[in-house]
Amino acid sequence: MAVTGLLLVGFVIAHMAGNLKIYLGQEALDHYAHGLRTFGDPFLPEGGFLWIARLGLLAAVAVHIWAAVSLTLISRAARPVGYEKWEADRSTYASRTMRFGGVIILLFVIYHLLHLTTGTLHPDFGSSVYANVVTGFSVWWVSAAYIVANLALAFHLYHGFWSLFRTLGANNPRREALRRRSALAVAVIVAVGNISIPVSVLAGIVR
Repeated sequence: MAVTGLLLVGFVIAHMAGNLKIYLGQEALDHYAHGLRTFGDPFLPEGGFLWIARLGLLAAVAVHIWAAVSLTLISRAARPVGYEKWEADRSTYASRTMRFGGVIILLFVIYHLLHLTTGTLHPDFGSSVYANVVTGFSVWWVSAAYIVANLALAFHLYHGFWSLFRTLGANNPRREALRRRSALAVAVIVAVGNISIPVSVLAGIVR
């Protein structure tokens, strides 16, 4: 779970950084999207790099979900009888909502792919990524769904990024504060970066 989580965190950050090119204008974002499709030319066919990346991400997501389910079953088997009285001690809201947040993120990813990758759920899907984003986020409830999903992602990233270092052995107590601050920074940067796009479209800043 920690290894696949680290890979997925890297993808989320890179994906956000690429999407922020929308603030540089239509030409910049569409040129970036075209570069992804032609990356590796002439050794790869057009779109080849994207499909390799997608298959790799799909495998990482599948292993991540399998690990989450396995750990949940192990945890329940270790305590077949529930707590008589449960109170949150050192756990955080982010840690207590990891499973629920993971389901929200999975459903969001499926919708996101059908919306801005395949265009299946997009009312006016075309060849311009910039136009697709602006048109898609001009619908308030679509933007609202993206905002809610990215808030869930932020909580998931905060606990996941902090805990993966402990899982991988980097659990020196003297660096606990640094791990917490790093996890918070990653979660806030990703949330603000991603949420700023639909908000900017609705506000007319990006059009």
